[in-house]
Amino acid sequence: MIRRGVFLAGLLLPAALALGSIHSQDSRKSASTEVAKAERLFVDAIQPLLKNKCLGCHGDGDKLAGKLDLRTREGLLKGGETGPALIPGKASASLLFKAVLRDGDLIMPPKEKDKLTAAEIANLRAWIDLGAPWPAAPSVAKKPGAWKSSPEDRWAYQPLKKTPPPALAAKTIKTPIDAFLQDKLQSNGRSPTAAADRRTLIRRATFDLLGLPPTPAEIDAFLDDDADDAFARLVDRLLASPRYGEQAARHWLDVVRYADSSGFSNDFERPNAWRYRDYVIRSFNQDKPFDRFILEQLAGDELEPANPEMLVAVGFLRMGPWEQTGMSVKAVTRQQFLDDVTNSVGVTFLAQGLRCARCHDHKFDPIPTLDYYRLQAVFAPVQFAERDVAFLASEPTDGFAQAQARPQQLLKETQAKIAVIRQKNQDALATYLKEKGVKSIADLPFDERPRQHFGLTPFEIGVEKVYRKRAEYLQRELLRYQPLAFSIYNGPLGDYSSNKVLNPLPKKMQGPLQDVFILKGGALETPTDKVSAGLLSAVSFQSKVPQTRDGRRLALARWIASPRNPLTARVIANRVWQQHFGKGLAANPNNFGKMGGKPSHPELLDWLAQWFMDSGWSLKKLHRLIMTSAVYQQSGRPADADKTKTVDPGNTLLTYFPLRRLAAEEIRDTMLAVSGELNLKMGGPGVYPEINWEVALQPRHIMGSVAPPYQPSPRPEQRHRRTIYAMRLRTLSDPLLEVFNRPDSDTSCERRDDTTVTPQAFALLNDETVHARALALARRLQKITGDTATQIDHAFRLVYGRLPTAEERKLCLNHVAKMTAHHEKHPPTPVPLPTTVKRRMVEELTGEPFAWEEELDQMQNYQRDLAPWDVGAATRGLAELCLVLLNSNEFLYVD
Repeated sequence: MIRRGVFLAGLLLPAALALGSIHSQDSRKSASTEVAKAERLFVDAIQPLLKNKCLGCHGDGDKLAGKLDLRTREGLLKGGETGPALIPGKASASLLFKAVLRDGDLIMPPKEKDKLTAAEIANLRAWIDLGAPWPAAPSVAKKPGAWKSSPEDRWAYQPLKKTPPPALAAKTIKTPIDAFLQDKLQSNGRSPTAAADRRTLIRRATFDLLGLPPTPAEIDAFLDDDADDAFARLVDRLLASPRYGEQAARHWLDVVRYADSSGFSNDFERPNAWRYRDYVIRSFNQDKPFDRFILEQLAGDELEPANPEMLVAVGFLRMGPWEQTGMSVKAVTRQQFLDDVTNSVGVTFLAQGLRCARCHDHKFDPIPTLDYYRLQAVFAPVQFAERDVAFLASEPTDGFAQAQARPQQLLKETQAKIAVIRQKNQDALATYLKEKGVKSIADLPFDERPRQHFGLTPFEIGVEKVYRKRAEYLQRELLRYQPLAFSIYNGPLGDYSSNKVLNPLPKKMQGPLQDVFILKGGALETPTDKVSAGLLSAVSFQSKVPQTRDGRRLALARWIASPRNPLTARVIANRVWQQHFGKGLAANPNNFGKMGGKPSHPELLDWLAQWFMDSGWSLKKLHRLIMTSAVYQQSGRPADADKTKTVDPGNTLLTYFPLRRLAAEEIRDTMLAVSGELNLKMGGPGVYPEINWEVALQPRHIMGSVAPPYQPSPRPEQRHRRTIYAMRLRTLSDPLLEVFNRPDSDTSCERRDDTTVTPQAFALLNDETVHARALALARRLQKITGDTATQIDHAFRLVYGRLPTAEERKLCLNHVAKMTAHHEKHPPTPVPLPTTVKRRMVEELTGEPFAWEEELDQMQNYQRDLAPWDVGAATRGLAELCLVLLNSNEFLYVD
């Protein structure tokens, strides 16, 4: 009889051995189930519990309470001053568990309101008793076939296709661009639209390159120029204008999120950020090769450490909103910066949003989590500092000494107010200690010790904090005029805080660099594998990134700026195309991934990218190439509009030139230009234009207090500078610009919204600043001539670039006459400017409300714009016509 057994690898095993094997398998299966259960419990309950209840005190490596680090399992096992916090498998013996029971000397969390619920305690006990596993995240990148996308979706990672322009013999082809576009038009049974008239062309080109309208004299000169190259020479003239750099910088600053303040709850001014803005303008005006532009912004300090301009350029890396206060965990805000700068570099230069890969391999695009953190490690040595950087000869510093006088005086007055309140506090303390017969608070029993603000009223407690924040604000304002750069350096983790007025370069820069780990689920509390600095693996062209303190960013920058990188030239060529046609050849300039729009003309995009690199990465040459094409110079009115709507409803084929509305800044700048008020001074710290007073005087909170009220610059020549030089505060937007779709500065703007909504009409028709421009334009017209009909002619020339028709002139004459008669019967009443603002807050320490009144010191010497009561009825009547013109579509749109 053959005994029952189990065959294994051809051998007959005894039944008892087989049975033991089965029991062993069952045990392993059971153990595996318990481990999985414990790991699931950690992810679902324990990790969030530690994050929400513990890491505020035990998660900042620089100041760990009790020297206990709860960010890792190793930290729990090591413990702190009272010993190991965790004994796996034994919850009742673990100090961590004993502390949350709150029935001994060790009570955690310390605040009663934060104590753990019964369910949380039960979860913690179960997790520890199950061995307290701390699962690690896998760090192996997916294979290319694992992404839910096709090779066509990954077009941007493919090498540039060198497709020659189609061989077309049409007379309408002026550049190779036209050959690509017209070939596709023909394949869709369409033909290009006729050329635009020359008046339209000069207006289109001037707004595109300068963001301002052509003057009547410039229009006349162009119309009188019959040479074949007249338009090409016009483009060259515009590209040579210093206004070009300002307009080009506006587009770039949208992408990089430029602002003059930090945002969030600590929206203090960034006093020296203006130097980065001016650097960008200079770079575009100089036609700095774009590959060099990339190197300077990512690694200028490593490229040329002694060059002041390079230390300004790397301010790009700090453009995002950021704060680090006493209420923040440093490790958290540090990780927020690393996440922010990694994603910002991705969208800006590579059109690749990388943030999804922070938590998991990207679902669609070939970006594994490993790549994300390897790229992040490039920025691990980057630390913040306001660095001593001498002003450049090209930076305007005239008037700096006079500009400092006001904040210096206000600071002195504010500090004196603080001193009075503090002295009262000290006197009250001294009297109290004398009554108690002791010399120090420490000599008193705990329950008899006076509170921090002893002797002060709730009002004094509240207003003292207001004054302290005001002093910090004024100290920052003074830094605008100091030779400092909003910059970075390479080194170990620093002590940068947004609470500090000035964070200079540290004296000691030695020490271990920050290590970067893959964070499971993107959570700082679950670090797994340590990574080294590296690049995106989906790009076939690779280069070595050093792991030393210096050189990581320079290696990344050279990889991005290499002609062998298939992304970079495509990205910037697409951005420039969008500037001229309103939409890129690829519709999402910040996203060349699967979820972004694929190129409408991929061969043309690749050809442009290659041509751009072959032409020395010159942006001016690229602008010139595009603008001298027939497609750019065609009319905005298709010959067969009905068929075009059917065949090409979105104008993807560029059957006609797309109509565009002026951008918010262009509207404001153009109103100032036509009214004769625009100040073309370049550079320097931001100015404060007039904005709606209700918005200007609303409280803007700064860490439990309020910022000084917004006050417009006192002199018109300061207020009337181009909008790019206006202070851009993240928590206080100009409502006129905002309603016309100026984006916020928190996220990168790849393409501005172009809405048409009712509030825009209300804003243009009723905004005080628009009325002021209309009145100034009327006064300008009256200085030219006293004849109303001629004034109307000049108004049309300034606002529209043309003369009115006979019917328009007749209607305008009638309107001016009626409005003048109306104003003769209804003279205006002068409206005083505000001189004070009342504030009311609840003091957070006492819970008591308090109120105070602030003086608007700038209003004492304020030079108003021309007001209705400064002029007669004839001027006001003419201003009514000017207001109508400034509200018209012909003013607001460029075709």
